[in-house]
Order: sequence, then structure tokens, then C-alpha cells
Amino acid sequence: MKEYEYLDELISRYPVLAPVKADIRTAYETLKECYERGGKLLIAGNGGSCADSEHIVGELMKGFVKKRPVSEEIEKALKTVDPQMGAELSEKLQQGLPAIALTGHAGLTTAFMNDVDGSMTYAEQVLGYGKEGDVFLGISTSGNSKNVLYAAVTAKAKGLKVIGLLGRDGGRIRGYSDTAIVVPEQETFKIQELHLPVYHALCLMLEEYFF
Repeated sequence: MKEYEYLDELISRYPVLAPVKADIRTAYETLKECYERGGKLLIAGNGGSCADSEHIVGELMKGFVKKRPVSEEIEKALKTVDPQMGAELSEKLQQGLPAIALTGHAGLTTAFMNDVDGSMTYAEQVLGYGKEGDVFLGISTSGNSKNVLYAAVTAKAKGLKVIGLLGRDGGRIRGYSDTAIVVPEQETFKIQELHLPVYHALCLMLEEYFF
């Protein structure tokens, strides 16, 4: 399958990731199955991993390297509602793969921090958004980020699959992950440098398969 060529290319460009190639492939297959069933991806992390969460959503919810025109059915429906705006919308909108970064909802996050417990804000959103068959992607360079860990536990309880994008020894989050991609580095910035090509490859593979 053509999408696996992106995985081979990733390993050729980053040979250090060869030990986790099978885990990346499993993570891809988990995400593919989720989207085939009409599910969605929830993502969370802190600091640089917070930025990575938003980055991934940007690659999945719009065209990455391919054009993603809306379906003929959606185009027709848009033009039925309003011929002029429908034509504009159908020309410019792009099909997306549903993904939500749990990192950007300031009103909810600050309310929960103030009223309840700030370390559980991601878990609260997993509880609210998550449905059985969805996937939670927890990004943590240490594997021990408490708020991401709480979210992973909540995701498991709700019937979501959990993917950990981690570093060092994988930390506690590894134990709650259905699939753990533990990049072989110890220092935070080096772990983050490897996380980016991993999730880019996953996004490329998904786009290749669905579009």
C-alpha cells in the first residue's frame, strides 16, 4: 500500500526511529480504523507537546500535501442552501479527519482549574468529548505528565484507544497506552525533534489512505 511508503521514507531519513517503526505502523492502523468507523481523535500535551497537539489538528482537519475537495453530495447540499455562497464554499472548503486538541479551550480550562482541579482539565474533556471507538493521543516527553496521564486513564475507562507519543522510558503513560511510540532519546528537545517527523508521517499516511 502506498501509504506505507511514507513510513519507509521516515525511517530512511531518521534511522534512529527504526526500533519504533512497528509501533508507528500500529498507531497508524489504529487511527485508520477509528476514522473508518466515523470516530475522532483527541490530542493533549504540555508546552512543546501542546503546540504539537495543535499542529497535528492542522494537518488532519485540512489538506496537508493533497487537495481534499468536498464530496459531490456536500457540494450539492451547499448550493441548495445558497447557490452563491454554496459555490464559494464548495470551491474552498476541504475535507478533514476529525481531530480536537484539548489544549485550546481557555474558558473551560480556566473554569475547571479554578473550580475543581487544573490537573484534570484534559480528563474532563475526554469525558465530555470521548466516545467508544475514538482515539486519545497523549504526547509527553517524560511519559509522566499528570494531566495527560489522567486523560489516558479516563480514555481507557470510556472505551477509547490510547496512543502514547513519548520519550525516555515511556513513563507511566506507557502502561495505559494500547500503542506506545517511545522515541529513543532522553533529553526533552531531542525527543520533541523526533516527535514531529513521527506525527507528520502518521498524518501523511492517513491522508494518502483517505484522500
